[in-house]
Amino acid sequence: MAVMFTDQDFEAKVLKSDKPVFVDFFAEWCGPCKAAAPIVDELAEEYKDKVVIGKLDVDSNQATAGKYGVMSIPTVIMFKGGEEVERMSGFAGKEGYEKLIKKVLGE
Repeated sequence: MAVMFTDQDFEAKVLKSDKPVFVDFFAEWCGPCKAAAPIVDELAEEYKDKVVIGKLDVDSNQATAGKYGVMSIPTVIMFKGGEEVERMSGFAGKEGYEKLIKKVLGE
């Protein structure tokens, strides 16, 4: 199951993580986000030893979404060592998300 991030814990859970972090910026009303949700949960299980995978609701966490310039959702941003290293806008399917994760892991 994917972790839920908020404006309040983003720094601690994402920026200070010792593992790369996959953040799915989403909203409850977004159709493609709903399609992505089970895939994000699946990836969270498959990569739990290598990557922290979580979601951030842009409606209730506008400060973080604004800080990273998330204009369309779903947007996935990968963080490593507290820095944004990769970004993907739109729902890419499991294959697209896995490609992103593997790129950041150097696989």
